[in-house]
Amino acid sequence: MARSSSDIAGKWTYRSFHNDPVQVGDDPKKALALIFAEAALLLRPLNDADFAGLLDWDGGGMDLKGKMIEGSPDTPVAFAIVGYGRPGTSTDGWEYAYNGCLSYTWPEGIDQVPSLVGSIVRVKPHNGRPAGYTASFVAVLNKG
Repeated sequence: MARSSSDIAGKWTYRSFHNDPVQVGDDPKKALALIFAEAALLLRPLNDADFAGLLDWDGGGMDLKGKMIEGSPDTPVAFAIVGYGRPGTSTDGWEYAYNGCLSYTWPEGIDQVPSLVGSIVRVKPHNGRPAGYTASFVAVLNKG
């Protein structure tokens, strides 16, 4: 499968999660506390290898620049993104890096929705939080 930025183009629902191994059981408050961020993700191709995008949430957002990267036989569509806070907003000066892939498509899957999976790292400190913090993310394609 050839990798192309058009493979991940579209509108996605994005959620990132704190990497906490403690099980949450039946406690919905513990489960909700695992969410690091939730946002609308829009990705658009610039050419086969490069893409741009937006990560928007209530009260903030980031501008994204991305590049397709070499995948593997199981994850042939992989990408790297850098997210920049918007000047003059509450995210001014923020920088995050994302690395992920288009999730595997199961041949026998029923009603499978495309998803992006990966990890993020806070590149620059902000709001009293240090650089280097990592989390995981999932983004699910909005069909329609």
